[in-house]
Amino acid sequence: MTIYLDIILIENILMNYIILFATLVITKGNTKHIQIRLLLASTLGSAYAIVVYLNILNISTNIIGKILLSIAMVYIAYLPQGFKELLKKLLIFYLVSFIFGGCTVALLYFVKPENVQIKNGVFVGIYPIKVSLIAGVIAFFITQISFKLNKAKFTAKDMLCRLHIFYNGRETKLTAFVDTGNMLEEPISKIPVIVVEKEYAKQIIPKEFFEYIEPILGGDKNQINNNEKISQYLSKIRLIPFKSLGKENGMLVGIRVDKVKINYNDNIYEIKNVIIGIYDKKITKDNKYNALIGLKLLEKEENKNEFATNT
Repeated sequence: MTIYLDIILIENILMNYIILFATLVITKGNTKHIQIRLLLASTLGSAYAIVVYLNILNISTNIIGKILLSIAMVYIAYLPQGFKELLKKLLIFYLVSFIFGGCTVALLYFVKPENVQIKNGVFVGIYPIKVSLIAGVIAFFITQISFKLNKAKFTAKDMLCRLHIFYNGRETKLTAFVDTGNMLEEPISKIPVIVVEKEYAKQIIPKEFFEYIEPILGGDKNQINNNEKISQYLSKIRLIPFKSLGKENGMLVGIRVDKVKINYNDNIYEIKNVIIGIYDKKITKDNKYNALIGLKLLEKEENKNEFATNT
């Protein structure tokens, strides 16, 4: 049987690209120069397949070599920021790869199993490229449907909670959404940040805070030093960088409030020393909720309560 290396190369590039693209859709990663990076990562994986097939290097079939290859492909494709993001994308990449591999093997078996061979872990044989592409497309839709069905279990209603914010004897009540993807925190203290619409923040924070927010941010020393109302807020103001809410590199103005109460899933969390980030616009068009709470904040409080109970 004659096997052409260029066919193996092209097939693996196409399959790797589909897998990487599916992972991108699921994780919603960095899309800057994404097509070039996906193609480079796919080519790297395909070149590895050629090395494995020709048995050029013994390390190519080693488990460590395969892990290093997948890490390199994920890093090139998505440019993850930090170890946690890299690990998350790597796990999704593995999951998608297993689904794609299973679909490909199943389809090849039903088409012409006698013309398919495995050499050094690489599928070779006389079968058209379209078989691999069809398997990839089927796997892509299976992956998308599976993740959507799993995500549908956690409806928006289940993730809503009642939020009470207290500041200087004032209280505001609003509906918040527990956002599992919200990892926003104050960069210095690492305190999780609750994003609140400006309209609700005004109910507890005096209007002079908003009137003088520009000189505070701009560092206008004359206005700050000559105004006692501004000086009382300086120790409580926080600047929080973020990459969401419609901005790639935005900055939220935050203020440390006295405490918050969160009623979520029949549990009441009372948390002190909390920072709220003030958002100028509406968080949702339908106004179903007016604040975003990171799951990290609730998990931190649950761990604290569990520790106190055990003690």
